[in-house]
Amino acid sequence: MDDDEKFFQYFRLSQYQFNELLEKIKVMITKEDMVFKEAITPKEKLAVCLRFLATGDSFKSIAFSYRLGISTVQNIVVDVCNIIIQQLLESYMPIPTNEKWCGIANAIWNAWNFPNCVGAIDGKHVVITAPANSRSLYFNYKKTFSIVLMALVDANYNFIAVDIGAYRKNSDWGIFANWKLGKYLAQKKLNIPEDKPFPETVTPMPHIIIGDEAFPLKTYLMRPYPASQEADLTKSNFNKRLSRARKVVENAFGILTQKFCLYNRRIQLKPEKAKKVILTTCILHNFIKTGGNVNFHVQDQTSHNSPNNFNTI
Repeated sequence: MDDDEKFFQYFRLSQYQFNELLEKIKVMITKEDMVFKEAITPKEKLAVCLRFLATGDSFKSIAFSYRLGISTVQNIVVDVCNIIIQQLLESYMPIPTNEKWCGIANAIWNAWNFPNCVGAIDGKHVVITAPANSRSLYFNYKKTFSIVLMALVDANYNFIAVDIGAYRKNSDWGIFANWKLGKYLAQKKLNIPEDKPFPETVTPMPHIIIGDEAFPLKTYLMRPYPASQEADLTKSNFNKRLSRARKVVENAFGILTQKFCLYNRRIQLKPEKAKKVILTTCILHNFIKTGGNVNFHVQDQTSHNSPNNFNTI
């Protein structure tokens, strides 16, 4: 508490951000003292959860550090993650408005010189402990068990939307096509801005998201030309420009992994709980990058399952 730098290294948040986060969820994680036992304070619960996310240490190691039971630590982590999702998801990862989509498109054009782009999409596999009786459902080509974190990212490395929990053996396009975001894009239900001409042109062109070769070409989704066609200088230059703009999603995954070393280890939780932990890190990623400065309001207990939100776990 007396050393801001060490506090940040320990929790991956500044003391100000820690206290801001605590204020947003304190009421939901507070329990009354019992006659013969004092309840664990909200501050300590948040500290335990953040330490787990920051390191990925075993529950046993964290239990020794905080003088708590192993099962108590696991319950605290899961409970605090649930509350963070319920209370912060709609505020820090909402469905963008038409104005917000325009802002994202302008930011990507100014930063990466790719016109009419409202986000970059990609998937990342997160290694987990092999679930019981799962057979090969979570087994991937790297010979590990994992679930997929698919994300749409803006020019400033913020997560616009995420889908968590697909089996790794599924293709990126298959995951995206079954994701509510993919369906909404195909049905034009996301308040995407109207078509507009590229700079120095007059023909209106649609706003799109960009992905790698794993995705097909759609009116709302742009992918690079096949490598076999890169001998054409124009197509090669296009691929370089698209790759430069698309790297924001890979950089966002890199920042997320650097911030929460949980991703450098095997998550020792069942898939249902691992999904919530992963979604929590994505929300906290946006929370940290924005400094917590959004119009926050208390959410309904089931807001993350609301039809008004396309983030899924």
